[in-house]
Parts: sequence; C-alpha cells; structure tokens
Amino acid sequence: MVEALIDTDILSYYFKGDTNVVRRFTRYLEQFDIVNISIISYFEILSGLKFKQADKQIQQFEDFVSSNNILLLSEESARIASDIYSDLRHRGITIGSSDIFIAAVAIENGLQLITNNEKHFEVIKGLNLENWKR
Repeated sequence: MVEALIDTDILSYYFKGDTNVVRRFTRYLEQFDIVNISIISYFEILSGLKFKQADKQIQQFEDFVSSNNILLLSEESARIASDIYSDLRHRGITIGSSDIFIAAVAIENGLQLITNNEKHFEVIKGLNLENWKR
C-alpha cells in the first residue's frame, strides 16, 4: 500500500458509511496515521454540506479534518495543473478544473489518488489511481 490522496467522492462514500470504502480506510490507517485530502476536496465537501445546512455533518467533517492532513495548492501544483490542462486541451479532452487541481496536488506530493471517478482522472498522464469503491 502506498500513501494516498483521497478524492472528494471517496470522502463522501466514507461519510455515508459505504462498506468497501470504510474497510479500505481502516486498512489504510493501519499503515498510515492520517489520510491526505486536498484543499479542493475540503472546499467541495464543506460547501455541499453548508448548502444543505447539515450542521451535524459539518461538525463531523471538521472533526475528521482536524485529525488528518489537508494539502494546499502551491505554486508548483498550479504549474502542474497548467501542464495537465494544456495537455488535455491539446488532446481534445476537457475535465473540470477541480479535478485538474486535485490531480496536480497528488502528483506534486507523489501520492496515489483514491477515486471512484476514474473516467475523469485516467486521462491524466503520470497520475497513479486506485478505486476504493469497488
């Protein structure tokens, strides 16, 4: 098992209690003390919960975040993201900016990206993917 960055969709499955995802989280935490999430995933989860006015879930998420690691965007991750964007555009492929930034954070930090959204991410060169939903 390698150190990973957890994508937004996998975080959502985890908080919904998905059996496969929770089992994989447990196994991961036996080897690594914390999970890594990007600031983009933090924004996506928190903004969704705030929109739903899900105060109890917001507190659960904030508690989770406080004992784990949020990776920020850096100048290097912005450079990597611009390279990804340019490469995809030259190949006629478009994906959301959030996914590009999440991928860039994973690549910059040498982390495997854990996602169920393989179709978006598999087009990004140099990105190591794994799906904990299956």
